[in-house]
Amino acid sequence: MSNASSDRQREAPAPAGPGLKIRRAADRGQAKFGWLDSRHTFSFGNYRDPEHMGFGPLRVINDDRIAGGSGFPEHPHSDMEILSYVLDGALAHNDSLGNGSVIRPGDLQRMSAGTGVRHSEFNASRTDPAHFLQIWILPEKRGLRPGYEQKSYPADGSGRLRLVGSRDGRDDSVTIHQDVDLFAAVLRPGETITHRLKPGRLGWVQVAKGSITLNGEQLAEGDGAAIDGLTSLVLQGTGNAEILLFDMTR
Repeated sequence: MSNASSDRQREAPAPAGPGLKIRRAADRGQAKFGWLDSRHTFSFGNYRDPEHMGFGPLRVINDDRIAGGSGFPEHPHSDMEILSYVLDGALAHNDSLGNGSVIRPGDLQRMSAGTGVRHSEFNASRTDPAHFLQIWILPEKRGLRPGYEQKSYPADGSGRLRLVGSRDGRDDSVTIHQDVDLFAAVLRPGETITHRLKPGRLGWVQVAKGSITLNGEQLAEGDGAAIDGLTSLVLQGTGNAEILLFDMTR
């Protein structure tokens, strides 16, 4: 992480409009430090945009590329559910709970910062770059006991949504301490997935790789889409694509 969790990330998000609102990759905030190229979907660090403070319980989606041999030294977090989803390369994680691991493509790591935790994240390679999504979700309550979980969800080529995170940890998903179902999918050109949101639920689709259409709207790599007031989502691959879908409470 390039920034400790703070009250800025816990501010209430701007209200969402009806239907589907696209957040284009090129419009995101950016931080470049030589070793790090980070794109911010929502306000983060020195990037502040009152129109993009978060969406529902989502507070951060950072698209991070880290040069070989570099990374984030040990730093603190509290009262946040922090997910790491590696797209290319590998990420080495260590924390004050005694956990040490390497996160690779297909892995999802969940760290509940709760009452407080310190951790570091470094590119596991000294030469090759690493690319990952860093996701922060506001927990259902403050003061949770800090915790850690990591599971592997290798792409199975089925062109389906696979549950990788949920409030109850069902179907071997990691446990997120919030009313959020997180799905991952790999879509080849022409493959179509449908998903229904219950009335009153919010959705967010993040295109991690490739390109898709969402209800007929074209989304490219790095684009996201906020969904409010829709119950039927149709996702179709237009290029080899990898996506994340959040089905969540308001």
